[in-house]
Amino acid sequence: MESFPAIIAIEKGVPATLSEVLESALPEGDVTVDVQWSSLNYKDGLAVTGTGPVIRSFPMVCGIDLAGTVHDSDSADWVPGDEVIVTGWGLSETHPGGYTTRQRVRSQWLQRRPEGLSLRDSMAIGTGGLTAMLCLMALEEVGIAPGCEGEVLVTGAGGGVGSFAVMLLAGLGYEVAAATGRPEIAEYLTSLGASTIVGRQELSEGSGRPLEKERWAAVIDTVGSQTLATALTQTRYRGAVAACGLAGGSDLPATVMPFILRNVRLLGVDSVSAPAEVRAAAWQRLGAELPRHLLEVATTVEPLQRVPALAEQILAGSVRGRVAINVDGAP
Repeated sequence: MESFPAIIAIEKGVPATLSEVLESALPEGDVTVDVQWSSLNYKDGLAVTGTGPVIRSFPMVCGIDLAGTVHDSDSADWVPGDEVIVTGWGLSETHPGGYTTRQRVRSQWLQRRPEGLSLRDSMAIGTGGLTAMLCLMALEEVGIAPGCEGEVLVTGAGGGVGSFAVMLLAGLGYEVAAATGRPEIAEYLTSLGASTIVGRQELSEGSGRPLEKERWAAVIDTVGSQTLATALTQTRYRGAVAACGLAGGSDLPATVMPFILRNVRLLGVDSVSAPAEVRAAAWQRLGAELPRHLLEVATTVEPLQRVPALAEQILAGSVRGRVAINVDGAP
């Protein structure tokens, strides 16, 4: 019986390893995909290393993203040869994921390869880029537009979501402040469009004051905890903060003062279960608006067997930008 290479977590708290999955072990679903590309995200780091409560059942093929070609389909919406992507929807949590060369999924989870993007490009973007676009769209919905007074702050700017947030905002004409704890990547962030570099400690070491000087027109926060709390205290009147991550912690040591005295809006952004029509709109914009030369600057490509080591690195904060995983080894 045919088998496929895969990064598999066998039990809770134990790092995933490169192994083989039998075709008979593919999960329930009506579309089977020959996977060519995946990506590396912070959640993948938690799942692969076994250090975070991401995976709900074992054994589990890791990888929250995949891109490839339909192998076979019981759905009228998809035929063999269609190029498709899947991000979120419980991959690597409740349903086996994209770190394998063949996977079976539910047809309603599939998105067609966005126009203007290759499969490789779509995974260079992946959940990280999709989340950044969803954050931008959330800010736009409450009236944050280019030319607004003050800079837009991006926390965790050197990571996958942060890097894409910087380049998307700058490309649309926003003034962007990029916060990072790695001063050595300042030039990289500037090349993506950041006009100001902010040291991580300015945000992660709270002053204890319920309100600070107004600095930011809006914020895209990937960090959480004290960083998010500080950003809220520094956001301008009627500004907004789009929160999408917890790399610094899931707590929020804040007061209600920014909300009731400055009318600051806190917007939660989720990319796992976002409705299909919202995803489609985000992917369409990514295909149309993302500068291709900056996509290359922000992306590195790694083979499937490197995923366990890369998972350790992304949790340590030493991965810059996005990592696309070449699952099947094709050029």
